Amino acid sequence: MTIHLLPPHIARLIAAGEVVSRPLDVVRELVENALDAGATRIEVEVEGGGLTLVRVRDNGAGIAADSVALAPVRHATSKLTPEATAVERVSTLGFRGEALWAAAQAGELQLVTRPAAQVGAAEVYAAGEDVTVRRTSAPAGTTVTVRHLFARLPARLRTQAPPAVEVRDITALVGRYVLHHPGLHWRLTVDGEARLTHAPADHRGAVASVYGPLSANRVLRVEAEGVRGVVSRPELTRARRDRMHFSVNGRPILAPPELEKAVIEGFAELLPAGVAPLCVLDLTVAPEDHNPNVHPAKQVVALADLPGVAARVRAAVAEALAAHPLARVAPALIAPPEPQATPTRGAFPALTLVGVYQELYLLAQGEGDLWIVDAHAAHERALYERLTRELAEAPPCELPEPELLHLTPEQVARLHERAADLRAWGLTIEDFGAGLARLRTLPAALAALPVPRLHEQIIEAALGDSPDPRRDVLARLACAPALKAGMLDAGRGESVLAALAGCEQPWSCPHGRPTVLRLSERDLAHAFGRRGVRDVARGRDDVLGGRRR
Repeated sequence: MTIHLLPPHIARLIAAGEVVSRPLDVVRELVENALDAGATRIEVEVEGGGLTLVRVRDNGAGIAADSVALAPVRHATSKLTPEATAVERVSTLGFRGEALWAAAQAGELQLVTRPAAQVGAAEVYAAGEDVTVRRTSAPAGTTVTVRHLFARLPARLRTQAPPAVEVRDITALVGRYVLHHPGLHWRLTVDGEARLTHAPADHRGAVASVYGPLSANRVLRVEAEGVRGVVSRPELTRARRDRMHFSVNGRPILAPPELEKAVIEGFAELLPAGVAPLCVLDLTVAPEDHNPNVHPAKQVVALADLPGVAARVRAAVAEALAAHPLARVAPALIAPPEPQATPTRGAFPALTLVGVYQELYLLAQGEGDLWIVDAHAAHERALYERLTRELAEAPPCELPEPELLHLTPEQVARLHERAADLRAWGLTIEDFGAGLARLRTLPAALAALPVPRLHEQIIEAALGDSPDPRRDVLARLACAPALKAGMLDAGRGESVLAALAGCEQPWSCPHGRPTVLRLSERDLAHAFGRRGVRDVARGRDDVLGGRRR
């Protein structure tokens, strides 16, 4: 086999695909250029799925006339100084100097730009290696237009996705930038029709622009060192993680699983298994602590201290959730209630028992609202927190006769991985070989629980696929003795309410189901058509000083 050195014109055709392989790539590169230029208004236009035209207009710094001829030249950039060490301290979204060059290789590039202090604008036309520069007039800022993408590359043109698919992905991409740069004006136009518009706002406003006001009314602000954004309340979840968004130093990224896991762990037992919240989190790290040059489209970044960043995310999410009462609103009787601002405090209200329904649900009143309590979930939460406290208070209990248990191959593998962690909280399991294990000690808080198949259940939970076996063990053991349907009366109901009020996190059971729902008197009055003296803002609808609490 003979090796040939490719001629420059063939090498250029191949290299263009590293940066621009579809219209989406053009949009990403041009939007990042606009952000790097300090634009406060960015408009994106797409025609024919981006193959006919992509145009990005911004009011940023522009390019000076004496430098504009270098704009479509490969590896010509204003964002990186010509020093080897500069690559280790990238502080802009673009830095390779390939975006405009690649767009000109793949299509026809027109760039019109003017700095605000400059008299007159410059226009650059580039197609392949042909570059023309001339003077023109234009407002301050930059407009970049790419036409007839891949018209000179028929093989690549034939493999492009249908226009509708490309438009869908471009809309999602622009939405990501809106979410992570909510303080700017944004507009996306597709074939002359406005698809996405956004006026400057905070992260909640960006969520409203991208996902609608119903989602925006169910997010909580996250503010911690190096972590800013919003995360949804526990009732707003999805089976997929497609609405978990992260940026690093302003760059939207494909998040590593460690960051997604950190958010979910921040919810702890507020989330049921198998679901994910909505989140928009902007992470800030030192420029030298991340490397954005590990992916052709710069969607993946390498973090020097990924475990540390994940720990900060986990703590920030947990802190945001702990600051708010997370009782879920009862289903509306007629129409959805008016959006209510989240109360500023997270304390569980003092509830007075009104009655028992179906020997399972408690009806209580507090703060002017009607509260419906799932007695099983509430009792389970109280038992779980009691077991959590007791787990650390007594030394482990050694079994008089170690018990021999059968393990699956997966359980044996997890035992080798987790043995030290399990021993740290009192559970000693020794691999006995041939698929057997010997249970030597149990946490004292668990040893005497009246739970059928106690030892077997502990082993199944401790060596299951949960990322937090300790929590899984306690959640499973709290569920078994909790009150079931038919066991509830007024006396037990009072005890459940008192126990729930004493919980650190009273809003959900350990498996993520809500413990309480609330229904305001205003909603009841509207449902019954009342317009009398009692149809006033009450309870959590009270208005104090012009603000809802």
